[in-house]
Amino acid sequence: MTQAALAARVGISASYLNLIEANKRNIGGALLKRIGDALEMPLESLDGAAERRLLDELDEIAGAPMLATLALAGSASDLAARHGAWAHALVFLHRAWRDRDHAVHALSNRLSQDPFLGDAVHRMLTRVAAIRSAAEILGTTDDLAPDEQRRFAQIASVESQRLSDVAQALATFFDKDVSDARPRTPIEEVDDFLLDGGNHFAELESVADGLRAACGDASERALGDYLKRVQDVSIDYRRVPAAPHPPRTIAEYDAQARTLVLDETLPGPTRRFELARVAADLFHQGAPLNAAMDASPQLQSAAARRRARRVLSSYVAGAMLLPYADFQQAAVAARYDIEHLGRRFDASFEQVCHRLTTLQRPGAEGIPFGLMRIDAAGYVTKRLPLPRLLLPRYGNACPIWALYAAFQTPGEIVRQIAEFPTGDRFLFVACAVDKVRPVYAMPRRLMSIMLACDVLHADRTIYGEGLPLSSAAKAVPVGSNCRLCVRSDCAYREEDPIVGA
Repeated sequence: MTQAALAARVGISASYLNLIEANKRNIGGALLKRIGDALEMPLESLDGAAERRLLDELDEIAGAPMLATLALAGSASDLAARHGAWAHALVFLHRAWRDRDHAVHALSNRLSQDPFLGDAVHRMLTRVAAIRSAAEILGTTDDLAPDEQRRFAQIASVESQRLSDVAQALATFFDKDVSDARPRTPIEEVDDFLLDGGNHFAELESVADGLRAACGDASERALGDYLKRVQDVSIDYRRVPAAPHPPRTIAEYDAQARTLVLDETLPGPTRRFELARVAADLFHQGAPLNAAMDASPQLQSAAARRRARRVLSSYVAGAMLLPYADFQQAAVAARYDIEHLGRRFDASFEQVCHRLTTLQRPGAEGIPFGLMRIDAAGYVTKRLPLPRLLLPRYGNACPIWALYAAFQTPGEIVRQIAEFPTGDRFLFVACAVDKVRPVYAMPRRLMSIMLACDVLHADRTIYGEGLPLSSAAKAVPVGSNCRLCVRSDCAYREEDPIVGA
């Protein structure tokens, strides 16, 4: 197909298409989709999303301490471009090695520290000693009365059964730890599943519209009435017992009993979201969610499908409570003011942030946002990366990121213009929010949530006001993480870099 023919098919001039092919014009949204349709190619093949994810994985492999002496950093793009299959194989093997390494460490820790093993070995020795004593008496004593013979035989029989129980418990103990090793964890499968779809599912947006129509509106009362009337689900608002073990989740749905238990002390937006999520899971017997999962090759394990189903039901819940057209227009009008949008739609900070990342409908796109969420220990619990912005899948990111600074002032929004050694600049907007803790005696549960966008879009947001947005202005010098960062003079460095400045 000639340039002129392709340009005519997608409705642009041949000269403009020539500029696009020469990498002198950026495209996205509806035009990119039209070009993809015309060439019968998936969008990720055209916009480089798949290759960027591969490069991110290779960069993380290059950053492993055990490979530091090989100076692999900087060669990932060459490997991916010249030998894509080998690059994917390397990522696959690295994931498999990492999972097995984790299993070995877990077993090692248990062998050396778990009190169960010491107690089990002690019980085995005790049972063996009792069996041996009874057997010796039976084998060496000729004048035992019949009652005594039966008694010692009974001892040997009972202790043999107890020894068998201990051995079975040990076998179960070890099987539980090592049977789950696999090249990708369920979290990684779901992660790749979301990235493949750009975290936007057009068919689920339609499902959300249908569910909202079935409920009448998206109020808590309408959602509760729909669950009771249509899905025959009883809702129990009560203070979830704190003892002896508080529940791990704030909402518990029993599919067999068709009962939803909600903590009555939950904030209104959280209660409403949990009701919408259960309604989304049950809508049309869950067929739309199953169809979305079946269409993806990324979800291989049963555990990943369980996680993905919850992610998709949450997606539908968010789309139902924050309707695409209304929310996108309100976001643009409010210049993406997260707190304003939360008040406008009665939603939490995290619900608004996550919905902003899904605004990728062709012809009505919002700003392309990435998202990252961590707990107080720095553990990454959610990530949606952007082109040229590596969000770590494992381990911590750069400690200078606003994501970590937000923990210093919980509830306050922290913003920054971050510049990477490559010259790429991003607007970071973060806030540490309180999550519901089960009981007062438990520690305060903070999560830091960060939105990120290319600095080119910063002036479209309220958070860009007053910040130096020009390319010549000063920005906060950051890296992806210490091992991959070449800023040798950084006062916040915790690890030596694997590449020279």
